[in-house]
Amino acid sequence: MASLLREYVGVVVGVVVLIAAECGGGGIGRCEAAGGADHVVGGDQGWDAASDVAAWSTDRVFRVGDNIWFTYSASRESIIRLGSKEEFESCELSNPIKMYTSGLDRVRLDGAGALYFSSGKLENCQNGLKLHVQVVPQVEAGGRGKQVMNAQELAAGPEPSGSTYITSSTLVLIGFALLCFVVL
Repeated sequence: MASLLREYVGVVVGVVVLIAAECGGGGIGRCEAAGGADHVVGGDQGWDAASDVAAWSTDRVFRVGDNIWFTYSASRESIIRLGSKEEFESCELSNPIKMYTSGLDRVRLDGAGALYFSSGKLENCQNGLKLHVQVVPQVEAGGRGKQVMNAQELAAGPEPSGSTYITSSTLVLIGFALLCFVVL
């Protein structure tokens, strides 16, 4: 149990440090890094059978240039990218486009369109550990034509700042505290 906790804490600390470094003072929720945002799939729980990845992604807008980060225990899980909606819905895992196995994977969203990810374990996929990402075009400066907004996004209004925004210095402190916890 202690080794699993150390592995999980190590992955979390790694994500915190990488995102804090890449954000240069931005926050983990939607860090503006080099023209795009960083989205940590599943939030604090990461990619895990106990997390509700579908609910996490519901109100998110994924744009070209953003990054999605998968954090998970590499000894217990893997992630695969599927090629079609049909494979995604039926959990047909035999023909993946790409496999992710490191425990900390970044996927750059290079083009608009649908992307489908699933647990590499059939049982986890069937239990809902999968993610559909609809990538929309980046909004051009001064241009309205490329901006895509759905009704939920318009009704929700602007994203609040404050309690949902974590700065990189806070992330470094959290990472340090977790590291101290593991060492002790």
